Amino acid sequence: MATNDMTDATTTTTTAGISGTHAAHAGLWHLGDDLKVARMGFGAMRLPAPDWDGPAGDPDRAVAVLRRAVELGVNHIDTAAFYFYKHLSANALIRTALHPYADDLVIATKVGPGRTPEGEWMSPASPTELKAAVHRNLRELGRDHLDLVYLRRLPSVESLSEQFGALAALREQGLIRHLGLSNVRPDHLAEAEQIAPVVAVQNQFNLVTRPGAAMVGICADKGIAFVPYFPLGGLGIAETRRLQGIADRHGATPVQVMLAGLLSLSPTVLLIPGTSSPAHLEENVAAGTLRLHAEDLAELDSISRR
Repeated sequence: MATNDMTDATTTTTTAGISGTHAAHAGLWHLGDDLKVARMGFGAMRLPAPDWDGPAGDPDRAVAVLRRAVELGVNHIDTAAFYFYKHLSANALIRTALHPYADDLVIATKVGPGRTPEGEWMSPASPTELKAAVHRNLRELGRDHLDLVYLRRLPSVESLSEQFGALAALREQGLIRHLGLSNVRPDHLAEAEQIAPVVAVQNQFNLVTRPGAAMVGICADKGIAFVPYFPLGGLGIAETRRLQGIADRHGATPVQVMLAGLLSLSPTVLLIPGTSSPAHLEENVAAGTLRLHAEDLAELDSISRR
């Protein structure tokens, strides 16, 4: 069974200072028993551009952020071949910055509906298209296998058996080490688990709106990593003052409070906040040292129920 490890530093640190910070301060988690990752990871979506419509990001800055993330102990990077803007792609930036990859670096990617070269979203992917997407990620990242591949579901897709089965076949061939799901409900998880083991679920989730909150508990019970995307959704609208109050008590920022609150939900929660700013990267990683008190968590809970 997957386990969670905490270092001595994580049990004694109570503020979110940047000095001496390390991603492992957030704790460690084993994906599928064999891939040990820091619970504070990094999401590469915003490296090519801050938004799907641009403008283009600075590739040198993106490379510097990725290298700094690894220096800070981040060994779980989340990407996708459809994270691109014009000529800039997250996969290419990762390869430029980090190849040859460290032995302990885990790169997760997503496949499903892709994007045309012009950036338009395509329809749900067929098994053949999913296989092509896996091989595209392999080429772009310069790897002979992928550590973790999520099947990204569109709302219009109810059954995942055919698509997930295609990825399971690639896993049997050794092209994929572990499988995950994205944008799914509990019934989709149950369906996929009948086909192959699922080590991670990546759904939209944050502490303010908490969409699909039941999945956090389900993953915790099953020992499956829950990886929230858009983890700061709702920040800065109506609740900034209350979040700031919690942050002030800890000498932290509201963003750090939101990230630390997510980590407190379950030891299976893994975070992948993304940024193209070195300063924001360090603040995000430092959130792993923040230990919220019971009253802080109760206040965050009350914020979500307004």
